[in-house]
Amino acid sequence: MNYALLHVRWAVPAVTAIMLAACAASKPQIAPPPPPPPPLDASYDWHVLLIAPFGSVLKDIPLAVHEVLVFRDEAHSESPAGDPECYAVSGTGPRFLMRSPSSYLLCFNRGKLSRIEATVRLPEKESAQIVADACALWTKNAHAPNTAASAGPERAQGSEGSEDSKDLEGSAACEGADGGIAFAAHIEREPNEEDSHLTVRLDAADPAADR
Repeated sequence: MNYALLHVRWAVPAVTAIMLAACAASKPQIAPPPPPPPPLDASYDWHVLLIAPFGSVLKDIPLAVHEVLVFRDEAHSESPAGDPECYAVSGTGPRFLMRSPSSYLLCFNRGKLSRIEATVRLPEKESAQIVADACALWTKNAHAPNTAASAGPERAQGSEGSEDSKDLEGSAACEGADGGIAFAAHIEREPNEEDSHLTVRLDAADPAADR
């Protein structure tokens, strides 16, 4: 009798342990959330193009420049403040979207800096994602009406980048205003070229206020 009782005393904890182990095994495992994406490089912020505040005079520009004649596309680059004098940087302009701009212009109206325009070359297959990432950053704290890429990086995911860039080609890829500065970007693709061209234009929202 004592021998049987001893077996019962050992069996109860054993059964309990087995039941607890079974419960623990059947409990669904919750997968940890994916790690957040790495922060964008600082050069994705269009503010890096502002090497001098709007309203500055030519002598206050910290880079060597030379005057250029600009033939503007009325659909994208018509100046709202008359016919400005534009200058290109003699050398390399500020790094933008982790690249050196192929074109970087500073335009002055009535002797005051009123517009900055920069163009960078982007790989065709990556252009849609780059524009979406940049626009999400630009519009984070600024109102951007009628944006094609303001939906953020999710817009470019799940589809071919080349198709997205074709949708954006020649149209306003991202636009808005921040701190009295209007920004607008559009993407174009030249014939027989594998790269897309993203042009970003910054305008003083009220050029008269700089005088």
